[in-house]
Amino acid sequence: MSLQGKVAVVTGATRGCGRAIAVELGRAGATVYVTGRTTRETSSPLKRPETIEETGELVEAAGGRAVVVRCDFTSVSDVDALKARIESEVDGIDILVDDVWGGDMYFHFDAPFWETPLEDALNLTHNALDTHLIALHKLLPLVVARRGLVLEVTDGDNDDYVGAGLPYYLAKCGIRALGRALGVELKKNDCVGLAVTPGFLRSESMLDHFEVTEANWRDAVGKLAPVDFKISETPYLLARGVAALAQDPSVSRFAGQTLASWTLMHEYNYTDIDGDRPDFGRWLTEVRHAGKDPATTPPDNFR
Repeated sequence: MSLQGKVAVVTGATRGCGRAIAVELGRAGATVYVTGRTTRETSSPLKRPETIEETGELVEAAGGRAVVVRCDFTSVSDVDALKARIESEVDGIDILVDDVWGGDMYFHFDAPFWETPLEDALNLTHNALDTHLIALHKLLPLVVARRGLVLEVTDGDNDDYVGAGLPYYLAKCGIRALGRALGVELKKNDCVGLAVTPGFLRSESMLDHFEVTEANWRDAVGKLAPVDFKISETPYLLARGVAALAQDPSVSRFAGQTLASWTLMHEYNYTDIDGDRPDFGRWLTEVRHAGKDPATTPPDNFR
């Protein structure tokens, strides 16, 4: 419980990596402000069933203290209200995890950019980038007050284009760029900033998309899901790495970098919540980028 007495804020904590990160920070003893749009009374445009109350309950069950606050990070007034509440209850933020996304409704991977709706592109970048800027502008003063840590959550550990569509690429590169810039800017205030990324994620929405559950996810490999899915990971692989970073007294050595879940797994020597150790980075390097047939490559070599 080395985060006992520490205050964390996780944006986009309703599901996926945000939820898992909130739980793991709570497990380490932190008080976690669980923020997102979907509550048991109000849904977001995504119409997903997960709620921030459920995340709060998971944090508490793991041993942490959860403060559940509905906040739409596209709304400056919502974030102002969140900041005011935090200031009224504690004297700063030790760990800020910026995991807002909200782009699932708007990306197009299967058509040229100019043949997709411009409104979708603008909505995606608004939800994925403006939200991070709003959160940082309002909450960074509370991080500076505690000489804290800021983690920007993205997708991918480099800026190579992998065909995911221009708006998606812009959004994820933008978050990595924020991590690099925060590494420089926050150092001036004895704080640390960087970015983190999962690998091929078995989030709630991804499992639904491939029509499987966590119990039978392997059934989708090579069918509804690509073969790469056999090196997938739960959101907890990244979350455990985030908790380790938050407890690392030498975390400043990573300032400005983008660290992947598999990198953190090796750095801090832990497993995924199911006991697995999927190294999606090695898979990409030694199989996909090397031109090997993923269908005939044993996954156990990458765990």
